[in-house]
Amino acid sequence: MKKEINLEKENIPRHIAIIMDGNGRWAKEKGKRRTAGHREGSKVLKEICRNASSFNVEYITVYAFSTENWKRPKDEVVFLMDLLRQYLKESISNSKKDNMRVRVIGEREGLPKDIIDKIEELEQASKNNTGLTLQIALNYGGRNEIIRAVKKIAKEYKNDNILLENIDEDNFSRYLDTSDVPEPELMIRTSGEQRLSNFLLWQLAYSEFYFTDKYWPDFKKEDLEEAIIFYQKKERRFGGLADEN
Repeated sequence: MKKEINLEKENIPRHIAIIMDGNGRWAKEKGKRRTAGHREGSKVLKEICRNASSFNVEYITVYAFSTENWKRPKDEVVFLMDLLRQYLKESISNSKKDNMRVRVIGEREGLPKDIIDKIEELEQASKNNTGLTLQIALNYGGRNEIIRAVKKIAKEYKNDNILLENIDEDNFSRYLDTSDVPEPELMIRTSGEQRLSNFLLWQLAYSEFYFTDKYWPDFKKEDLEEAIIFYQKKERRFGGLADEN
């Protein structure tokens, strides 16, 4: 019998960040190539986005390919780039069907030109959609993002476009890739690992962290529900004291 899960509809996180981990291990345990795990993980992402939208989550940010992932075996990197091409192409029609806006964050320099072109085409095609916003972190690293933001601020300061005393946390956030998106209230990582792996280092400062042993290809709607319930049980104080009343 399926466990009945009741979400507090008035306490749904607006923004959920996800580290989609365990594709390779999932495939290995099934006697398949690592690439099969990545392909299955891509399918799961589509379903989780639809599930999140049905729960009225407004933003999902997923860690698709890090700046460190270039160190993986060449054949795996080539496959991931090809899978990305296919995903971006399919997302143009899927985003329209699901009323989903898609954005890509990270360092575009270094990506193949045809992928950059496809990213721009998808972002343009989906920019007016009003449902869930999916942010794909591609060739992304949290430290890299912060360094890029510092360089932008330094250039603005050099050109007398910003005063030193006006650089605060809110102002700094405007120079990040996620400048117009609220910070995630909940971060989910699959596969049992419990670390950030250079993901959204600035934005996750006050997020709730949910770790599950399930591999990403096995992550289903009920697992997303469990993660949201975990979040709903937390008292978020942002460094303040608990309400004792």
